[in-house]
Order: sequence, then C-alpha cells, then structure tokens
Amino acid sequence: MAQIDAFFKLMHEQGASDLHLLSGQQPVLRINGDLERVKYKVLDDDALRSMLYEIAPEHKLKVFEDTGDMDFAYEIPGLARYRANFFQQKHGIGAVFREIPSTILTCDELGLPPVVKRLASLPRGLVLVTGPTGSGKSTTLAAIIDEANKTRKDHILTIEDPIEFVHKSLMAVVNHREVGVHTKTFATALRGALREDPDIILVGELRDLETIALAIEASATGHLVFGTLHTSSAAKTVDRIIEVFPVSQQDQIRSTLSESLRAVVAQNLFKRIDRRGRVAALEIMIATPAVRNLIREAKTYQIPSMLQTGKKYGMQTLDDTIMALLNKKLISPEEAYSKCNDKPKFLPFLKNPPVDFTDVV
Repeated sequence: MAQIDAFFKLMHEQGASDLHLLSGQQPVLRINGDLERVKYKVLDDDALRSMLYEIAPEHKLKVFEDTGDMDFAYEIPGLARYRANFFQQKHGIGAVFREIPSTILTCDELGLPPVVKRLASLPRGLVLVTGPTGSGKSTTLAAIIDEANKTRKDHILTIEDPIEFVHKSLMAVVNHREVGVHTKTFATALRGALREDPDIILVGELRDLETIALAIEASATGHLVFGTLHTSSAAKTVDRIIEVFPVSQQDQIRSTLSESLRAVVAQNLFKRIDRRGRVAALEIMIATPAVRNLIREAKTYQIPSMLQTGKKYGMQTLDDTIMALLNKKLISPEEAYSKCNDKPKFLPFLKNPPVDFTDVV
C-alpha cells in the first residue's frame, strides 16, 4: 500500500470531492464545496515529493520535471479512482486529487430529467455537457454513456486526459483512450477515431480549435459525439464554440453547428440545507428547428426565451431549476443568488442583499 493511500481513505470516509496536498501547508479536503484543513502536520517538500512520486507513472514524471505540470489517474481497487494533477508552486511541489467513484450512478439515481437519459439513444449529432470545474459534468456524462452501454449494440470510444469513469463493455463495446498514454493529443485521437468504426465518441474536453472542429466534423458525419466545455449556459456554449474559429469561418461553422448540435446541458452544484451533500441544477437546450434557426442567424441572445417556451421538449433554464430547488427548501437563498444568472430575480429572497462593488451606479 502506498503511503498516500491513507489520505485517500480519509477523503473517502469524509465524503470529500478533492484532496489538496501542498508543500508548506496542512492537507486540505473539499467537502460539499468548502475547503477544510486536516489536523495533520505541515507537509515538507521533500517528504511530500517522495510520497507523490511513489504513485506517479514513471513516463509522466519526466513530463512533470520538464514542464512543472502533470495529469494522470490513480486507482485503489475496491475504493475509487482519482484524477491527479501535480504542479510546482512557490514553496515546492503541490497536488490536487479528484475522487472518481468506482460505481457509476445511473441517470435515475442522479435524479436527472428524463430528457437527459434519452440523449443516450440519439443516432448522431453533438451533445455538450458544460459548467464550471467541479460541477459534476463527468458524472452526468458517465451516466449517459452507461445508459448507452446498457441499451445499444454499438462501439463507444472515449478520449480523456486522464481516463475517469471506467465502463465495462455490456451490450456495447467500450474502448478507453488516454491522452499522453494511448495517444498524443485529443485531436490525434479524434482523427484516428474516424477509422476505428465508432458509433459514439466521448471527448473529455473540447480544449482548442482543432479538437472542436474535428468533434463537429465527426458529429456531422453520422457519429454521436459527447463533449464538455467550461461554459455556464446554453447560449454561452454556442457562442464559445463559434468564437473559437477565425471570423472568416464563423458563418460556415454557425451553419454546420446548427445542423449537428443536438443538445446542451449546462449544470452547477449547490450545497444542500436539508441534509448533507450537494444537488445539481441543470439548464437544458434541445436543438429544435427553432433553436437551430437562432444559431444559424446568430441570434443566440434569444435562446433563453426559447428555453422558457420549450418545456414540452424537456428544455429548462438554469434559473428556473435553481428557483425550484429554492422553493423546495433544498438550497439557501444565498447559494441560489451566488450561482444564478439573473441576480435581480433572486434578490427578494435575501435577508441581507450584498452590495456588488462592480456595479456602476
């Protein structure tokens, strides 16, 4: 057993999502969104480096020594997998670990709307799951892929950095590829994927123009492609995709995206007040003909209104979902206000409304 495993067991017992190990500081756990220090000695750089190097793949350590950054996955059988990031900081080495549960929760167990589960049955197109870091994007995608794995006789190919949730082939055949281990880049893997007879492709992160362009191309040529972005709403997701491309290409991409995009799920996590844990609020955009037309005509600012009127298709705005959680007394008014899009809508619920010093009076 590696020395660091004791911290992972503590992390698991406390229900923490993240573990921070930093030279010159005590260990820190993120529990229900808040950072809490562990009652432990301040970590010495040499001792921490030795502890971290014990679990790091040898070929990755060279990358770390050369660049000061490194990502990889670590697994404790029977406990969980961990997404690891090593980095150099002022006082020495640092590392952050995100726990990835060994058991994949289903869409029903996560309480996701029925339309999200149905995304697993789409024949083709592009589906994006978005949100800030730590908002549960990977968990939602894992549930959708799990549904496809159980119900489709297809080839599912995932491209990740690193591999997070591991799916055993059930009705489908599942292959996992890790950037830096099994392939050089997301773009290289995507180019290769088109020759590997996939039906469903999961791209862990749409990071750059080339990867985004290849994902759109794959979705437009008969594949079902899932990907993630760090955007906070459906409209901003569409804008982000288009703005990555040079101005001269944006009209063409807007047209192509309007045809290939099937859905955007934008989500965030909120601390519960009824019990321990967190709950997700989702914005859902389904690419109906009316939505496609807005994308094609560069009228994405009208998408929020379309979500309001598209409830029969399973669409919903993030703020409406947050309001529902607030009315059910699952989250606090302060938590709702901090993560909503329309701040004035939630102000009346606050006992002590904050003063935003960035507002111009």
